[in-house]
Amino acid sequence: MIPTLPLRLRNRLAETILAARHDAVARDALAALGTAGGAGTWLARDETRWEPLLSERARRALAALAARPPRAATADLAAALDDAAALFDAGLHFEVHEILEPHWARSEGEAREALQGLIQAAVGLQHLANGNLGGARSLLLDAAGRLHGRRLLGRDLDALARAAGDAAARIERGEPVTAPAFPR
Repeated sequence: MIPTLPLRLRNRLAETILAARHDAVARDALAALGTAGGAGTWLARDETRWEPLLSERARRALAALAARPPRAATADLAAALDDAAALFDAGLHFEVHEILEPHWARSEGEAREALQGLIQAAVGLQHLANGNLGGARSLLLDAAGRLHGRRLLGRDLDALARAAGDAAARIERGEPVTAPAFPR
């Protein structure tokens, strides 16, 4: 898990990461951001303290996407889930939310519930990375309930449901939490 950045930087970086799924220029921007001093044009004078975190998130995103073929800008749900899995496992949970939310907004029924559970798990882990233990616990419990017994495009979501519930219990007990793997 890796903390997010202040709103302006978080959103700009997330937009670049999502674009890097289909755009070579955005991948080049991530590569530049991942180098020492590469965030210079992104940061205002009072934001320079965020450069190490910005660079780390850019490096993780680039590594997660590097082996993935470029996607169409309007990737289908299967491709979105594959990209979400790569970013989730890289600790970039905010970006997972951003990838899945448009699909959730268009979905119905079981798929909508499953996507909401995946998004809640990702956001819960992001809250945990940011130190918001109450928000993390609440969202992970909600995710566990929504994901339990569900499948989405052939992916069994039960293991993530159990892991989310376990993570919520560990938070409650003050124990460390390790992010689970995204369902494949």
